[in-house]
Amino acid sequence: MEYIEKGYVDIHARPEKIEQFGVLERWDGHLGTGNLSAHFCMERAIEIARKSGMGCVALRNTNHWMRPGAYAWQAADAGCIAMCWTNTQPNMPAWGSKERILGNNPLVIAVPRKEGHIVLDMAMSLYSYGKLESYRRRKELLPFEGGFDENGNLTRDAGAIEKSWRPLSIGYWKGSGLSLILDLTAALLSGGQTTKQIGKHKDEYSLSQVFIAFDISRKSQKQFADRIVDEVIENLHAAAPVSKDGKIYYPGERTLLTRRDNLENGIPVDTFYWEKILGM
Repeated sequence: MEYIEKGYVDIHARPEKIEQFGVLERWDGHLGTGNLSAHFCMERAIEIARKSGMGCVALRNTNHWMRPGAYAWQAADAGCIAMCWTNTQPNMPAWGSKERILGNNPLVIAVPRKEGHIVLDMAMSLYSYGKLESYRRRKELLPFEGGFDENGNLTRDAGAIEKSWRPLSIGYWKGSGLSLILDLTAALLSGGQTTKQIGKHKDEYSLSQVFIAFDISRKSQKQFADRIVDEVIENLHAAAPVSKDGKIYYPGERTLLTRRDNLENGIPVDTFYWEKILGM
């Protein structure tokens, strides 16, 4: 709501196709509502994949897409393998630096499965800023050290990491490198802004995103895919856990369990934000 009032989000804007190169299309979001534009572009990637086996839509000049896993589930529901990612404002230091010059650029990959899609949804920082906020508001320590405090010490204090803007990248230098390459690829494919350019704004807007779909819904492909995916998941579930009562989950499995619980028992809402909504 704040970004709409500031003019960063144009609720009347719709994505516009700028160019097409085979199975790749370039679209301009015109600063429209981020999650609506993202849903539209993934749907378009699925349409292209239906005809050509693969479809890629690169979107520039868009806004925060909210929860990225939604678009992976969207493609998986359509029988497609999906990949999508976005760049962000500079909110993570490059490995070896104390200055935030990289984005934590979320990456999502999904594989469809009848019993529950496999959906990897991750930021390039060990904990996303949303997760850091959740732990801070609950006054809980992170399970693992998630970043540096203002004195350069590794810490499990989510609030200290938010204050320093120095979250730890996944895989240390590997996450740092992956963040950089995702940013460059999104900007080059979409013709949009890089994290460096987004950082010149006062707030985070005019992002670059990529949506890719691979259609494996055809009968011959689907039978093969179902068998292979089930074999891999069965093997994963059969792995010996570290703790006696532990269980090994595939990416997205916990989310499915949470969704079922929320549908049965209601969706938990943070009181602070609920009161803000009621006060609008």
